[in-house]
Amino acid sequence: MPFRPTQRGVRLLMLVLPSVITLAALSVTTAVALSLQESRIREATAERVQEVATSLAVLREVREVLEQATTAGAPDDLADAADLADATGRLQPIAELVAQAAGVYYVVVTDDEGVRITHPLAAERGVQVSTTNESVLAGTPFLGTETGPSGPSFRAKEPVRDDDGDIVGMVAVGVREADIAAERADALGALLPWAVGALVVATLASSVLTAAVERRFRRLDGLAAEHAQMQRTTTALREQAHEFHTRLHVVHGLVSRGDAGGALGYIEGVVPVAGADADPSADAPLLDATVHAVRAELLERGTQVEFELRVAADIDDEVVTVLSNLCRNAGEAGATRVRCTLEDLAGRLVGAVEDDGPGVDARIASRIFSPGFSSKPDATGWGRGVGLELVRRIVTSRGGTVEVGSSALGGARFAFDMAAQR
Repeated sequence: MPFRPTQRGVRLLMLVLPSVITLAALSVTTAVALSLQESRIREATAERVQEVATSLAVLREVREVLEQATTAGAPDDLADAADLADATGRLQPIAELVAQAAGVYYVVVTDDEGVRITHPLAAERGVQVSTTNESVLAGTPFLGTETGPSGPSFRAKEPVRDDDGDIVGMVAVGVREADIAAERADALGALLPWAVGALVVATLASSVLTAAVERRFRRLDGLAAEHAQMQRTTTALREQAHEFHTRLHVVHGLVSRGDAGGALGYIEGVVPVAGADADPSADAPLLDATVHAVRAELLERGTQVEFELRVAADIDDEVVTVLSNLCRNAGEAGATRVRCTLEDLAGRLVGAVEDDGPGVDARIASRIFSPGFSSKPDATGWGRGVGLELVRRIVTSRGGTVEVGSSALGGARFAFDMAAQR
């Protein structure tokens, strides 16, 4: 028997999965390595610029020059390059030497108004700093990326204090982001040969594994048809057992309330019996029996159930199945309180079953109506993964929908609507 499309898809997936996993693992590993390398580069850069800025800020000669330069300008009359020429002559050589030795792009020293005394570009000397300076001149160091005359750069700024603790200027040390990117590119170039080598080895290993999987599939081909037939038979038997269990509870409810005629009528409706006479004793015997059966079953589990039913006529066997399965599902989930509502609106049945149980995990909410799916262990012997799928089939066959969400009681809420009659 040939494979069905889903089986072919699974088989193809199993064959390509080793290669996919290999490539994915290698890609993730390379990405993580690059991310760690970039993080180390940036951390090292931050440590370097902070250390240089802090060291210069406490250097005796820098402090003395800035203390003298405080008289060169005022907040309303900033100093210019000419006013700071003497300070620039003394500090620019130090700034260039330190920048070269530390491997940073620039070392800028400013006066107490933020006017540059040193800068790699002569045109920028005597010009007030345009980026963060007020907080630094107020005593708060700065570390981060800013865009200045030299473009985006990662920089550290430190206030400079005189012997009395007053702020007389600041030191800014920066490395261009372009230089950091180039260092990262160099790291990638060093890592690439190793990644390519790992890819070659991993590809060979995955090819061997793929061949082994293919041989395994060939041995299983002879069993596939028999397994599929057994699975279909098992599913059919589980559904029959599940439905039989539900119908027994309804019959029990009819008999318990003394409605023998209703019980016989219900049995004849499910399995016609020659000569049987239905004699319902109430306007909605099947609905009353369902309420009784569900309440009794849930009470055995320690679960209280409330019903709010507003229907003009009795329900049919499919509606019984929907209500009983949803209520039973709530009890099996561990709820202590269940509320069931059903209303007939213009020929459509609109209802909901909600509980105070643990609710439905959002990760499985989209799968709970799938055939065979269950989040509960099968301790009852009736089989799991049948009730909710059966509910979905009945509701959709009657032109309706069923959805799961959160309940005001704290647990799950299953809401449905469908045609009142076939």
